[in-house]
Amino acid sequence: MSAPTVGSDQKVKIWANSGDSHYLEPEDLWHDLLPKELADRMPRAEKISDTEEIIHIDGNSFRRDLPSANRGVIKGEVRGEHVEGSLNEISHRPPGARDPIARLKDLNDEGIWGEVIYPSVGIWDFGIRSADLVREAFRAINDWRLENVQNVAPDRFVLVASVPLINVEDAVKEIYKIKESGYYAVGLPCDPPGDTDDFNSDYWEPLWSAMEETGLIAAVHLGTEKGGTRLYRGNGKGVLNYVETCYGPQRFLTKVVAGGALDRHPNLRVLLSEAGASWVPFIGDRMNEGYRQHGLWVRPKLSMLPKEIIYRQVYATFQHDVSAVDAAKSGYNNVMWGSDYPHLEGTFGHTQETLHELFDDVDPALKHRVTQGAFQELFPHIAPPPAA
Repeated sequence: MSAPTVGSDQKVKIWANSGDSHYLEPEDLWHDLLPKELADRMPRAEKISDTEEIIHIDGNSFRRDLPSANRGVIKGEVRGEHVEGSLNEISHRPPGARDPIARLKDLNDEGIWGEVIYPSVGIWDFGIRSADLVREAFRAINDWRLENVQNVAPDRFVLVASVPLINVEDAVKEIYKIKESGYYAVGLPCDPPGDTDDFNSDYWEPLWSAMEETGLIAAVHLGTEKGGTRLYRGNGKGVLNYVETCYGPQRFLTKVVAGGALDRHPNLRVLLSEAGASWVPFIGDRMNEGYRQHGLWVRPKLSMLPKEIIYRQVYATFQHDVSAVDAAKSGYNNVMWGSDYPHLEGTFGHTQETLHELFDDVDPALKHRVTQGAFQELFPHIAPPPAA
């Protein structure tokens, strides 16, 4: 095809795959999918003022601030607090946030080809503590996502499935079901829900075995920590809360590496989305130091150093961070770009500007690896984007 252009300066469009994006579910979806007594217990938001809402999840509730409609519109301004999963519409939400056909037009305009697509409201689903509710709800939502979103563009959309994690037996059963139905990735929270053991426990060994056997990617998104992300008040709270969200995926990584899960399952691959990538080499160095310097107390013993395991099996996405490109230059080969469409902190409306700022002076092979190659390594069924 002829070389597409973008912008008044006629720069060639950079096509990229996105390792992090979201689909905004219909507001009353749960009442369409589940009996009323179950649907009423699923996550929902109750707006109580122009600046605050209450999130209700399976009998529990908590308050949270609402983003202002005018935040995040202009590239480069402070975008305010992290707003994963809000049910309230924001005035500049892209047309394809809920419509997969309109979404394809948005993506084509932005220069985005393949996408890993997480839920939006569904980010809160890991707060459910009832095994019966999460089992029925996740089975229903997984079927709905396939039929109504992924199957609209199976050559471009990679939907992230939900698994019930209140007990590991239910999780393993759903793993095999969703693999057979056509999923390629499974969403895991930063911390397991309820009172189950943490991810460094042997309790989860059947889960890791099932995921390795099926080849499903373990997709972990920030904002899924047990109890939610800590909320700061007062001066600097917007920046403080936004930065705080990055730490959950880092802790998940250290648990599955130091606990031995990835070492025991060398073909299990992990995608950490929206938490940046430049920290990955540092975390690897820090873990190596602990493993060597405190070796007398380290259990289990690993077959290689933690950083080697990370570099072999863990992928991480970023949106705007120049330091993430530097991490790729330094030898961390699994850096993956992500748009975070359609959220406030994403690149919608300025994707091409962002990609050119990040990659115009980068070696073409490295640019291809970060914008397309790492994604295609995880999801080889997604065809390459159109040639420039």
